[in-house]
Amino acid sequence: MALAFQKNDRQQVEKWIGGRKGFNLLYKASTDGCNSGTFHNKCNNKGPTVSLFYNSHGTVYGGYNPRSWTNAGNVNEPNAFIFRLRHNGQPKPVQLKPKTWTGYEYSIHDGSGYGPSFGYHGNTGGYDLLSFSGNINMTGGTYYQMNGTWSLSGHAYNMQNENYNTFANGTNQVTDIEVYEVRERNMDDPLDEPWRRTKDWETRFMQELKEYVEMYKPLSEVKVSQAKILLIGQVGAGKSSFFNTINSIFRGYVTSQACSGSSEHSLTTHYRMYNVRNGGTGRAMNFRLCDTRGLEEDQGLDSHEVCYLLDGNIPDKYMFNPSVPVSADVSGFISSPKLKDKIHVAAFVIDASTIDVMSEKVLERMKSLQLRMNQRGIPQVVLLTKVDQICEPLSHDVSSVFRMPVVQDCVDKVSQVMGLPRAHVLPVKNYESEMELDENINILALLTLQQILHFADDYLYNFLDDIEEEDS
Repeated sequence: MALAFQKNDRQQVEKWIGGRKGFNLLYKASTDGCNSGTFHNKCNNKGPTVSLFYNSHGTVYGGYNPRSWTNAGNVNEPNAFIFRLRHNGQPKPVQLKPKTWTGYEYSIHDGSGYGPSFGYHGNTGGYDLLSFSGNINMTGGTYYQMNGTWSLSGHAYNMQNENYNTFANGTNQVTDIEVYEVRERNMDDPLDEPWRRTKDWETRFMQELKEYVEMYKPLSEVKVSQAKILLIGQVGAGKSSFFNTINSIFRGYVTSQACSGSSEHSLTTHYRMYNVRNGGTGRAMNFRLCDTRGLEEDQGLDSHEVCYLLDGNIPDKYMFNPSVPVSADVSGFISSPKLKDKIHVAAFVIDASTIDVMSEKVLERMKSLQLRMNQRGIPQVVLLTKVDQICEPLSHDVSSVFRMPVVQDCVDKVSQVMGLPRAHVLPVKNYESEMELDENINILALLTLQQILHFADDYLYNFLDDIEEEDS
């Protein structure tokens, strides 16, 4: 039975060719008929192609033609190659390149009466892989007996100790032949497979996520009624907008409770521990999103202030004043904070469109804050906002966010810069220009919040261990 052109095989061929590539099936012998005329009718003038041969041993091999098939006869093409992807059902990739041209070695045989063929020597008349001519009927409903010459003996290719037996199991019987058009793909083209897997994005999934958040409760044993999530980031990165987005989902319409927008300096002047409330009952949920003033090169939270925030000393609605540092003398200062007052997870909010131009000073400040968090064992995530600004298709539909290579690359880059696992970098599209709720924006935001709450629980579990030790 013919194997599908599997994901790993596609990636291997893509690597050999170089650059991001897409593969579009042009011809399949078992469907279109094993006929040389049909092959040329479907594959001529289509640009570069990959031809695959499958046999009953589970071996997959073939050739790459970087030119269009045009019935041109023998062609000297130094960038062509033949290859094997699998041998006896197991991955065993090998790429064989053409020999140096001496006037006789033709890497492509593009004869009008033949199927996809590779390797011809003009002096000896020998072929490496001359597939078939005319029409071939399937034998016994299981294989095609090729009528070409399959010597694979190095007439035009450097065989690297490979031969007819090691390369093709010593048989020219094939169960199928496929020819794929090779397309260039840009960074806005979605991948065939998502780089991060989720359930199918549909209304039922959104409802599941909403119910999880609505029903969420921190561990009862640690006597914490609400998980505290600290939002930290550059001015304009979208800290307050993230709260507004989550708030909108549960209010049932787009809200702007927290002041947000673009400004030279932070629009957030107070420390706010926002409740998210159920739109129907008004009941506060069991977490709070704690908004802080934005980071700047010479303004914003410093490590001294963030320590007080992390430790739960600073009260809700505290007004930041750069000229008056936080101390035990400020109004409402919590001198003996309990676990419920402390921060349980921190979220760095980073604008995806600015990661390449982020100020070194701002990054240094973030790393300094990370140090304080690590000292306290507080887990951290990154909210990668404004992904629609680095990938235009996402401005219309964010459901493909985990198939977009440009977002994947940005996640990888932020992971390295912040020293966090990639699973801790969470792409987000906040409500900004929208006037109505969007199901896919909701799903992405709720997925992010769910992951954050998981990390908050991880932090609280550490205290559960301490409590159990004390009780014992």
